[in-house]
Amino acid sequence: MRPAPPVLSILIVNWNTKDLLRACLSSIQRHPPSVKFEVIVIDNHSSDGSVAMVSEQFPRVTLIDLPTNTGYARGNNHGFEEARGEYILTLNPDTEFVDASLDRAVRIMEENPHAGVLGAKQIGVKGDIQRSIRGFPTVAGIFGDVTGLGRLFPRSNLGSYRLTGFDYSKQQEAPQPMGTFLLFRRKALTDEGNARAPFDEEFPIFFNEVDLLYRLKSKGWPCLYCPDVHVLHHGGASTKQVRKNMIWESHRSLVRFLRKHMLTQWNLPAMLGVWGIIYLAAFVRARGWSRGFRAK
Repeated sequence: MRPAPPVLSILIVNWNTKDLLRACLSSIQRHPPSVKFEVIVIDNHSSDGSVAMVSEQFPRVTLIDLPTNTGYARGNNHGFEEARGEYILTLNPDTEFVDASLDRAVRIMEENPHAGVLGAKQIGVKGDIQRSIRGFPTVAGIFGDVTGLGRLFPRSNLGSYRLTGFDYSKQQEAPQPMGTFLLFRRKALTDEGNARAPFDEEFPIFFNEVDLLYRLKSKGWPCLYCPDVHVLHHGGASTKQVRKNMIWESHRSLVRFLRKHMLTQWNLPAMLGVWGIIYLAAFVRARGWSRGFRAK
């Protein structure tokens, strides 16, 4: 008789963050969920000994050792293909659990069957609540964000991207939490199209989760934010290693998202102007041009 599948699958895509990954996996061991679960680490060809560390110190973890750095989206898709859980958590390796949040996350999803995804409260290493919820990108919202008008008019469409007024103490629907912790319902992923490879690999590093959340929302599967589920987040450990490239890739991916979901024949002139502003912002932030990341 085949054993029952796990209720929860935890996917962690890693690239050269061995020490943080060790801390993350150790925190799951200290605060495991009461339901049956599995942990899958997808290593994107690290050179810091991450693979050996997982193999030696966490033998119960399923390890997918990729021969090249495929990027975050494709790495997660490898994990989704392996995952068997009813709920699938994509978790960054620069996170730690300090309490029973994994249990609470599963319980809240069971209590809210309309929700396709669950986002968590993210807490910085100094105890600060990170502003981790944004709206979906729109022409007006991005224009307001880049120009600063969104901060002046936060309740208008110009302020719809940063969501500076979001109440992090209240359980509520949230358009797009940061991808640090996202708990997906398999049924929602199946309904959207493909639970074994849900991330669009045209977004290799950034906006892949935004794209997926947008598609799920369009199918009637909104994302729920819960302040009682929290995770310690060190922040951007992999992308900091190639910061200039990541700035360019993040801005390029934003343009891809707008082109994929927001472009119409009626807003093309405005969209072209916003794209120009986005690329100018990338040039300024990166202090020059860079090819950015490209999955191979």
